Amino acid sequence: MTIQAVTSTVFTYETDKVKDSDGHTHPGPLRTTKGALLTIACEDGTAGHVIASPADVGEDLLAAFVRPVLEGADPLRHEKLWYELYKWQRGSGGRLTDRVLCAVELALWDLIGKRLGQPVWKLVGGYHDKILAYGSTMCGDDIENGLKTPEDYGRFAEWLVSERGYKAVKLHTWMPPIPGAPDVRMDYKACAAVREAVGPDIPLMLDPNHWYSRQDTLWLGKRLEELGFLWMEEPMEEASISSYQWLSSNLALNILGPESMAGKHWTRAEWAAKGACDMIRTGVWDVGGIGPSLKCARVAESFGMSCEVHGTGAGNLAVCAAIQNTTYYERGLLHPFVDYDRPPAYLRRIDDEMDRDGYVHMRDEAGLGQDIDHDYIEANRVA
Repeated sequence: MTIQAVTSTVFTYETDKVKDSDGHTHPGPLRTTKGALLTIACEDGTAGHVIASPADVGEDLLAAFVRPVLEGADPLRHEKLWYELYKWQRGSGGRLTDRVLCAVELALWDLIGKRLGQPVWKLVGGYHDKILAYGSTMCGDDIENGLKTPEDYGRFAEWLVSERGYKAVKLHTWMPPIPGAPDVRMDYKACAAVREAVGPDIPLMLDPNHWYSRQDTLWLGKRLEELGFLWMEEPMEEASISSYQWLSSNLALNILGPESMAGKHWTRAEWAAKGACDMIRTGVWDVGGIGPSLKCARVAESFGMSCEVHGTGAGNLAVCAAIQNTTYYERGLLHPFVDYDRPPAYLRRIDDEMDRDGYVHMRDEAGLGQDIDHDYIEANRVA
């Protein structure tokens, strides 16, 4: 079996979410946007697919880097193919990002799973067949009755726990361009309101502004300790590993990282070895796929640390299922005005359906388990 073709199909769909000038997602008016379907197909007709951003699977990238590596290759040799793509990164002028690597590797894993008749989560480890999800909020906004005030956060968190069944909640608080943001004291008020709303036994986490000073971060961390928070992630520039060594040495609160810092599992190993964090962060779109995410988890395991997976979707869910040393699956982003459980038009069902007890159950379908509506994509493809 060899790979015969690598193609990308761009299509349109409607969404009720928008991004602000700093890239944060909020509810918005219904609008038309674009997605892409990456397909890796073999000569026997077996094909793997993944939904990605059009920018990550553009024809220029496929022609320059992906097809020369994949076409004619054995898809089961996924580690070799990943390394051949990775070695192109240095000379790509920044074009071959980790997100491109991730999209290609996810489609490759989907192909492998379908060829072998097995779900990917079992092929890469299969430790969990279900996992608790935490409700991960959108960033704060200025929408009335949305996430505008600490009281809004408290009401929404109480609904997530009592009505929807989440057993843990993570806050993303206010960030620019929201007026007055960032402000550690406003962040603290939101965290305190949520703790009061859900009680003392629900684990809570915080992902605040990413460029606080050491002094502001330490002040906020001390307040989170008083509130009994489980962890805080990325409150400062992650390129400054010494700042995180200093922070971890001055707080009992767990520091989770790094998230956005480049370097895949190699960077995570440095953070663990140098005491810059208490828990390791990974995520398929952050480190280049399932393979390097699993390596991050092994690094964390070697240091007796948990590895918490960043972001939603089938790839991250497969990683959560595969490894022993993780706590939750991140489900979101959530907002009072967004129906997370309604699938987008290109999916027949969402990747991570959750039961009333807060568990996401793994699917037994071969491949990644995405229920893609290929008829919709074909009918709405962009020429």
